[in-house]
Amino acid sequence: MKQYVVDAFTDEVFHGNPAAICILEEWIPEDLMMNITRENNFSETAFAVREGERYHLLWFTPGGEIDLCGHATLACAYVLFRFYMPRAEEVVFSTLSGDLTVSRRGDLLEMEFPAYQLEKIPVTEAMTDAIGAVPSEAYIGRDLLCVFEEEDTVRHLTPDLEKLLGLDGLLLHATAPGRAFDSVSRSFAPKLGVPEDPVCGSGHCHIVPYWAKRLNKESLVACQASRRGGTLYCRVSGDKVILAGKAALFSECELYL
Repeated sequence: MKQYVVDAFTDEVFHGNPAAICILEEWIPEDLMMNITRENNFSETAFAVREGERYHLLWFTPGGEIDLCGHATLACAYVLFRFYMPRAEEVVFSTLSGDLTVSRRGDLLEMEFPAYQLEKIPVTEAMTDAIGAVPSEAYIGRDLLCVFEEEDTVRHLTPDLEKLLGLDGLLLHATAPGRAFDSVSRSFAPKLGVPEDPVCGSGHCHIVPYWAKRLNKESLVACQASRRGGTLYCRVSGDKVILAGKAALFSECELYL
């Protein structure tokens, strides 16, 4: 089985968000996919099988399968364009979130994802206690989105991961307006066995709609302010979020199973 490790939302290795991509000739048992995922110990390992003119794509975290992952989708498209479909301009993935299309746009790979609907909820003492800072606003979609007014607050957060387990939402995204970017954010996923996701594409399906509305802008440049860091070029189109970024190949290998 071929496996590639790709750093997504960056143009140089050791930055962005690493994902392991396994290109399969046919599906393998789910428990084997989970064992491979735990062995890799990345925030995401993706598995893809060609089905006609498209690929079926599954995403796994060390804590289990997930319904949407941006950086592993971008990484998988990068692998397919580089090694399997060098003349193609787009690839369509069948996923748990429906059909997702990734297109070449110059040196960027552009993905069209569904935007999460955000419901404003009260800021609670439990949020403040778990995060270690007081959000100005909070919203719930699939994940919990907490808004802060200062970039430095987000950059210096040291949340209590055990207490985050008690909050609503699958992940926690902390975001603020940026000085050099339209937004900065960090994403925490202890429920999935991932303390901090270096660059979270699906998280920006929450973050981008919020900032597009607040800033009255369709196009934004977003910074994920993790230790590795990453840059996402984003825009909102109706009920879709368009995420674009670069990728860098770290490794190519054979798995012996």
